[in-house]
Amino acid sequence: MKFAVDRIEGSFAILENIETGEKTPVDLLILPIVKEKDILVLEDNLYRKDDKEREERIKKIREKLDRLKRKN
Repeated sequence: MKFAVDRIEGSFAILENIETGEKTPVDLLILPIVKEKDILVLEDNLYRKDDKEREERIKKIREKLDRLKRKN
């Protein structure tokens, strides 16, 4: 499963399931070092960062914003 780090609240990261949109708090102690907008993959009960997926998602968002700006 893939998750986006929605935000950091105290000692928890609020992770958003990319497929369902469900948000879940996860203790930062069991995660790699993360920041908002990072993408995490959960495999074998371990979270790992997916920097490639993060960059692809950011690129798509920027492209959408550029298209919206051109329409105005």
